[in-house]
Amino acid sequence: MTSDTRRRTVDLRAYPDLVVIVLGMQVRAFAGLKTLLGFGPKIARSVAEQPEGLLLHESFVFSLFPPHVGMRQYWRDFDALQAWTRSDPHRRWWRDFLRDSGGTGFWHESYLMRGGMEAVYVDMQREVGFLRFAPQQPAQGSMFSARGRARAARAAEPRP
Repeated sequence: MTSDTRRRTVDLRAYPDLVVIVLGMQVRAFAGLKTLLGFGPKIARSVAEQPEGLLLHESFVFSLFPPHVGMRQYWRDFDALQAWTRSDPHRRWWRDFLRDSGGTGFWHESYLMRGGMEAVYVDMQREVGFLRFAPQQPAQGSMFSARGRARAARAAEPRP
């Protein structure tokens, strides 16, 4: 009997500094539906502009109740990802969100090919990802920025 299964893999050698980031927004209050729906077109426009270093963007739904949507992005390297997050419109979105989360919670987890992982969770009603099993701590000091969190994760890795 032969198998019709088509098993494939990928060669990532051309992407030594690849960063995969998974992001999510969860509705915590009725007003959060408006916030969530308002971000869809903004994100679509931003992706359509093809930011430097963004290789792929995918959207998906974690749950319908409570509404919790997400996206996964593949970036050429951490510097390209950070350059985009520090520029408009992202910089503005993040500043405004931190002032008023609009009835939603937000999170992201980043996985770096060169080593290290980092995450941040803001106003989440339900715990997700690393938050469900890893010790929690405030995002302060060296843990305030994504670069600082990734550096701390790499430093904590056991050495051969």
